[in-house]
Amino acid sequence: MKRLFVGLSILMLFLISLPVYAGAPLDTVKANVNKVLDILRDPKIKAASAKEIKKDKLRVIYVNMFDEVELSRRSLGLNWNKLNNNQRQEFVKLFEQVLEKAYADKILAYTNEKIEFTKESVISGNLAEVRTRVITASKEIPISYRVISKDGAWKVYDVVIENVSLVQNYRTQFNDILAKNSPEQLLEILRKKVKAQ
Repeated sequence: MKRLFVGLSILMLFLISLPVYAGAPLDTVKANVNKVLDILRDPKIKAASAKEIKKDKLRVIYVNMFDEVELSRRSLGLNWNKLNNNQRQEFVKLFEQVLEKAYADKILAYTNEKIEFTKESVISGNLAEVRTRVITASKEIPISYRVISKDGAWKVYDVVIENVSLVQNYRTQFNDILAKNSPEQLLEILRKKVKAQ
């Protein structure tokens, strides 16, 4: 779990890649990461007082980079079918806020880590994986972005850091909660988590 947090803190921060063959999935991930870097490096919003401005700008990139519904659906697994349409919509919004609260400060703590985009693999017709390596002063951290193509756009639906999947990690937590609680109780747990942070 700690490795997942460390990796996600670096998740969308960096770029400086070696030349590799780039298809649409890799190009899309790289373009979004570049946008994040532009925000984190912008001297006009470097001050601590500009933290909320940075978060707002990063939120726009998150919405464009991630398929929130696919990420949410996969994180719930079969439990997705237990939620009605209204509960699903609320879950997607709450889960996005939980992720932001968990990782925003870590992303804003960017300290010039570098990333190498190493490989793009097509998993199936509309699924692919973009493999990267984050280079820190002391080690290399493998991070893979799993992407899905919908309506002509590639979006991230999972991130795997040092062989730990974000989706699988949250699915385990949500399975545990829903084994003892109703979908409404899960939503209430998430509402409290969002308000508490």
